Amino acid sequence: MPNAFNFSASPFDSLTQHEQRLVRDHVDVVYFRADEVVLDVGAVPAHLFVVIKGYVNQLDADELTTTYGPDDCFDGRGLVAGKASSRFVAAEEVVAYALARHTVQELIAANATFGALLFSDLGAKLSAAGQRQSGNELQALNMARVDQAFVRPAHVVDAGTDVVSVVRLFQQERTTNVLVQDGRQQPPRLGIFTTNALQRAILSGRPLDQIPVGELSNYSLITVRPGDQVGDALAIMLRHHIHRVVVADGERIHGVLEALDVFSFLSNHSMLITLRINDAENIDELAVAAAQLTGMIGRQFRSGTRVGLIARMVQDLNARLFDRAWQLIAPAELVANSCLFVMGSEGRGEQLLKTDQDNGLVLRDGYAPPADLPGICERFSDALARFGYPPCPGGIMVSNPAWRMSAADFAQTARRWLAMPEADSLMNLAIFMDAHAVSGDARLLDAVKASLMQMATDSDALLARFASAIDAFGGSVGWWNRLLGDAGERLNLKKEGIFPLVHGVRSLALAGRLDATGTVERIEALVQRGDLSADMGRELTESLHFFMSLKLKAGLAELDRQQPVSGAVDAKALSSFERDLLKDTLGVVKRFKAQLHHRFKMNAL
Repeated sequence: MPNAFNFSASPFDSLTQHEQRLVRDHVDVVYFRADEVVLDVGAVPAHLFVVIKGYVNQLDADELTTTYGPDDCFDGRGLVAGKASSRFVAAEEVVAYALARHTVQELIAANATFGALLFSDLGAKLSAAGQRQSGNELQALNMARVDQAFVRPAHVVDAGTDVVSVVRLFQQERTTNVLVQDGRQQPPRLGIFTTNALQRAILSGRPLDQIPVGELSNYSLITVRPGDQVGDALAIMLRHHIHRVVVADGERIHGVLEALDVFSFLSNHSMLITLRINDAENIDELAVAAAQLTGMIGRQFRSGTRVGLIARMVQDLNARLFDRAWQLIAPAELVANSCLFVMGSEGRGEQLLKTDQDNGLVLRDGYAPPADLPGICERFSDALARFGYPPCPGGIMVSNPAWRMSAADFAQTARRWLAMPEADSLMNLAIFMDAHAVSGDARLLDAVKASLMQMATDSDALLARFASAIDAFGGSVGWWNRLLGDAGERLNLKKEGIFPLVHGVRSLALAGRLDATGTVERIEALVQRGDLSADMGRELTESLHFFMSLKLKAGLAELDRQQPVSGAVDAKALSSFERDLLKDTLGVVKRFKAQLHHRFKMNAL
């Protein structure tokens, strides 16, 4: 056996040194001519094959389902089941490793991860992948810069200020410390007065309004620079037995970094962004918080946090961000008499990296909005663009009058979308079905959506027309074969996997008059209704999350290279394990589309 066997490819990268030696001792190299049958349906596999050179096609009932290339292995499922359920044919000359069946069985018995990655269902594979995912969030956060953490603003008082006045400042600014400027000394000095010093002032027995804080301040300030690492700042606090350090760049004071905020940063960076959003007094401060979202997402993802959890976290943070921006821009009366909502992946809670704006505004019936409502909405759209959410090319934004109207007009418009099976109407219907309230009175949006669902039609023709969009971008198998022929081809996961899955579930939700907004919520409701089997529901959820993970990974890599996020996946960057999972998940989408074609009788269109 040559030593060139690639143990870095899945599932062999899960093997121990001893198990790798077992592979080397029981593997041979085999050759197949072009068009030669490697395994036929019903054959009893004697080996697990790992492609070295060339490509092997897998056919089910003469339909090409998958193509295997270098480092891909097959047919693990057939080997375990005792017979092949598909036909495997060499698409060209093939050189492959052949690992004896008894060796594979021994490896499966000894290594559960290897077995799961080799032949288990999608859920088991993804579970094994999660256990193997590398990354250490604590290390990554320790390496972050101090100015990426929650540096609190510094409040400076004169050394002659009395303690009572400073306590009032504590309460007003919600702080526990102030910097104290003592100009009586030469050169002038800067100190800090904290709640600990306040305890000493109280215990002194002197009237607090007669004690200048300069007497009790600590002038031996410990400082760090904005560009220092968070881990170093924490080490300094521990070394000096202090709870905060001053962040300074020369004579310029940036603020105060407290130990509690460092620990919060290390445990859950999203909480710090939430604090910044809640405390923002203007759009400039909100923009600072918005700029930290992508970094938080990257750290959470690389630490192994489940993508579904990250998406829910992002939805909550974006909702807070949009709500705060709307409150800063819109008059309070407008906020109280309207409902600002988002749509698309943001509305479904499946958004990760920032994408185009998709939002609208429902106004309370009978409420007369401000005369400058167009200007207010334009300023809001401009603010989101500044936060990194570009304008929607189709104009689906509050700055477009077509997406802001009274509740009655919105309900009538939504019902018209439902009643008129034209392309634009069905597109608007699909977008609006994902609407999610982020500010104002959410009951206004709920009432419009409830009115829409009450009118939901049983028309097979309309539902079929609505669902037919799942075929808008062609088939994923064709893409997969093109990929194997051209390693430079890029995959648009939204077109090939995410959209047909999401819209297919959305179509079933419309047919079932379900008011759930998120795809996973809809899947769960459809399973409960019996419209989807439990197995199909689980596989759809797992596939969606895998697509989202792969797309996020590709987007973060583009950002690391200082490139715009394209939404496409570079085929050359996929590992053999990711290719294997991609085959499985695209296969799930293919089966789901076939089920939808049957359910909505789309072949009759």
